Amino acid sequence: MGRGRRWRIALLGLGGALLALAAVLSINALRLPTPAPPPPAPPPAPIPAEATGRLAQALRFRTVSHDDPRLDDPSQLIALRGFLERSFPRVHAQLRREIVGGHSLLFTWPGRRADQPPVLLMGHQDVVPVEDERAWSQPPFGGVVADGFVWGRGSIDDKQAVLGILEACEALLGEGYTPARTVYLAFGQDEEASGRRGARRIAELLGSRRVHFAFVLDEGGFYTEGTFPGLTVPAALIGTGEKGYLSLELLAQGEAGHSSRPPQQMAIGVLARALERLQAHPFPARIDGATHDMLLALAPRLPFGQRLAIANFWLLRPLVARGLTGDPSSAALVRTTTALTIVAAGQKDNVLPGHARAVVNFRLLPGDTVAGTIARARSIVDDPRVDIRPLTAPGADGEPPQPLAIEPPPTSRVGSPGWNVIARATQEAWHDAGGEQRSGDLVVAPWLLTGASDARWFVPLADDVYRFTGFTIRPEDAARFHGVDERIAVGDYRRSIEVYYRVLRGLDALDAGSPTSR
Repeated sequence: MGRGRRWRIALLGLGGALLALAAVLSINALRLPTPAPPPPAPPPAPIPAEATGRLAQALRFRTVSHDDPRLDDPSQLIALRGFLERSFPRVHAQLRREIVGGHSLLFTWPGRRADQPPVLLMGHQDVVPVEDERAWSQPPFGGVVADGFVWGRGSIDDKQAVLGILEACEALLGEGYTPARTVYLAFGQDEEASGRRGARRIAELLGSRRVHFAFVLDEGGFYTEGTFPGLTVPAALIGTGEKGYLSLELLAQGEAGHSSRPPQQMAIGVLARALERLQAHPFPARIDGATHDMLLALAPRLPFGQRLAIANFWLLRPLVARGLTGDPSSAALVRTTTALTIVAAGQKDNVLPGHARAVVNFRLLPGDTVAGTIARARSIVDDPRVDIRPLTAPGADGEPPQPLAIEPPPTSRVGSPGWNVIARATQEAWHDAGGEQRSGDLVVAPWLLTGASDARWFVPLADDVYRFTGFTIRPEDAARFHGVDERIAVGDYRRSIEVYYRVLRGLDALDAGSPTSR
């Protein structure tokens, strides 16, 4: 057989193999499940018109928490607590309230079946500081309602959850409702500063009482429109996992002295090279856990090319992961992130500093560990002149300083009874919140919270931990988290109340029904 004939046969074989591969990839994409129709929406919740004003008033309390608790103003938390007592009289008359850790709130609502595991709804009372109040369109602590929005620090992170949960409970108590099982409400005081004095204390208290939850619902997920490339329908992203947390302090030593006689190696230069190496060597990207589940849930609503890639992870997973690293938001879903956050050195323009300091913050992808991240950072820097160690923060209530390091918690189940209740509530609330009808499809999908939440303290006490609040995030809203002009649309806040109302109503069916992950 001639060489040319052998080449033709080989090319024909290769072409046939490629055609077969293309057929397999296409068939896998076409075999993705067809989206199920949304459930019919029951009558809307009785959300009072005054709810918006109550949220606005709550935003006027400057419940700012700091890494150093000595900078906090506890009088603001006390004033907010008094406001909640006046605003939600049924909750305070019929639920048992305990004050934990100084200013955190724990409510207990006994259910009809004490033999069934309880559930926990969460939020936090504190907010992050405001860097420049003059940069805001509305005063950050003014609690202004204007242009269809409630403006102020905490409107989306996270007083809307605290007030939304209480509004839902107050409405249900007004109807004479008793939940199917006991419900706990937990509102921490220092989530923005690690939650050690608030949520951790509540978790320790409940753990000492041997309380174990069917599920926990905290902040974290949301409705989204127009934020996922190729997705043409809105999505409800329910957090089934969250990233871990680690801050490392880098200290470089050098020769101090007069700037007119600089040595070849200076502390600032040594530190700068270490930071550049960390920035130039990001963690590898991978798709698993909550992000894997999210992509599979979204795939049936994506264009064919994206569906094909997701349906064939067995072959194209590295390609999809690489594509997601092109945008900071999606990159955070597939890798442990490295953020250079603090640099400090020197005090005078003509004096060489003897040391330079930096802080690097890592958000750990589930599957990575604190110890592994520290070891990787030291390996990348690879410079004995740079000391690398975990950053610490002041301890709570006289404790010694605590490392700012938290392992990623395990990912919760999709399709569990708790997931089903929350997923159905998000669907029902989307299509009818306070009488505002929404038409069209909605996809419910798991999601990885790239920040941190108080829910992590309750992971040992629950079968599953989920994260969702009922506002909508659009592309222009992402910078408002911890940023300037934080606000929530009035309709979004009412929908958030609706979600909590329907979750509580849905506890009757907690152990029944089929999965509603779509």
